[in-house]
Amino acid sequence: MDHAAINRAKEHFGKLLEAQMKRMEKVKAAPDWIDYAKLSPLKIGILAGDGIGVYIAAQSKRVLEFLLKDEVKSGRVVINDIEGLTIENRAAHGCAIPADVLEEIKKYPVTLKGPTTTPRKGDPWPNIESCNVAVRKELDLFANVRPVRIPKQGIDWIFFRENTEDLYALGSNGIDVDADISIDFKLITGPGSDRICRLAFENAKKNGRKRVTCVTKANVVKTTDGRFLENFYRIAKEYPGIEADDWYIDIMTAKLVDEKRRRDFQVLVLPNLYGDILTDEAAEMQGGVGTAGSANIGKQYAMFEAIHGSAPRMVTEGRAQYADPCSMIRAAAMLLSHIGYTDIGKKLEMALDITGQYEKKMVITGRATGVTGETFTDYVMDWVKNPKLKDAWEGYVKG
Repeated sequence: MDHAAINRAKEHFGKLLEAQMKRMEKVKAAPDWIDYAKLSPLKIGILAGDGIGVYIAAQSKRVLEFLLKDEVKSGRVVINDIEGLTIENRAAHGCAIPADVLEEIKKYPVTLKGPTTTPRKGDPWPNIESCNVAVRKELDLFANVRPVRIPKQGIDWIFFRENTEDLYALGSNGIDVDADISIDFKLITGPGSDRICRLAFENAKKNGRKRVTCVTKANVVKTTDGRFLENFYRIAKEYPGIEADDWYIDIMTAKLVDEKRRRDFQVLVLPNLYGDILTDEAAEMQGGVGTAGSANIGKQYAMFEAIHGSAPRMVTEGRAQYADPCSMIRAAAMLLSHIGYTDIGKKLEMALDITGQYEKKMVITGRATGVTGETFTDYVMDWVKNPKLKDAWEGYVKG
C-alpha cells in the first residue's frame, strides 16, 4: 500500500475543504438582491466568447440594440462588448478568466454570453477550468434557469439547475491518487441547496404554477443528493399551495419523452450535473440546443447565455456565418424580462417560437444549404416589429 500517495490525497482533499468552508462564509454573508430599476445607467456587457460565439453574439447584440434603442439613446441603458474570453487569451494566461477580464465583467451587473471552449484531455490547450463554471463561481450565479416551451404539445417547463456546486464545482480539482486510482469530488451544501430550491418555489408562486419537482439520484448517491432532496422538502413546507414531488434522474430522462406524463411537469429543480443533462434533452425536443437559452442568476449579477458549445470546427471549415443564433437570442429575451422589460422579452420569445417552430420560412442548417445567422436574425426582428405578432402566435399555438 502506497501510504505516501494516500497522504498526498488527504492533503489535497483538506485544501479543497478549507476553500469550500471559506466559500460558505461568503455565501452566508452575501448582499441581498440587486434592484435594476435603481441603476442609472443599466450596463449590459456582451461576452462573445470564441468559436461561433463571435458570430452569434454579434447578431444577439444587434437584437438588443434594436429592442432597447430608445433606452440606449436616452442613456438609460448602455450595451458594450467585453473582450478577452477567447480560448487563446485564456490559455495564454493559464486560467479560466484572466484577471483584467474578470475585473471588467464585474462592472456589468448583466451580461449576455456566447459559448466558450473548455479544453478536454488531449486538446492542445492547458487543463484550465471551464470559463462558464469560473464565471458562475466568481459572480456567485447560483441558479441556472432554462425554460423550454413547445406550446403545441402543451409543454411549458422551467428548469432550475444549481450552478455552483456538484461535480462541476470541483471538476478541475480531481486527483490521480496513484497509477490505478483517480478520484473526483461531488459537492452539495445546505445553503446552496436551500437557495436554488427556494428560487424554484418562488418562481412557481409568482407565475401561478402548482407543481415543483426535484430530480436527484438520492437512492444511490445518498449523502450529497440526499442532502439536496432533504432540503428540497424542508423548503417545500414554506409553500403549502404548491405540490412538491421528486424523481430519480434516470427515470426522469424517460418521462420527459413520455407523451402521457411530460405535460404534467412544470418547475423542476436539480443539482448541477443532472440539470445539465436533462435540460439538453429538453432543448432537443424544442428544436435542438441551438434554440434554447439560459439564465445564470445571482443576487448581484446575472449572465444570460447560449447553452451549446463553441463549435470550432464550423469556424475552421469556413461556415461560422451559418451558425444558429437562436439560443443566444432567446437568452437575450430572458435578459430583457429579468431587467424589467417583460413585454419586450415576451415579444421576442413569440417571434422565436413562430420562426423556429411554426412558420419555418427560413431554416438554419449550419451550412450553405440554409440561411445565415444574420439573415435569420433579420427574419426574427421583422416578426417582433409585426403588429400582428401576438395574434399570429396564438393562432399557431391553437393550430
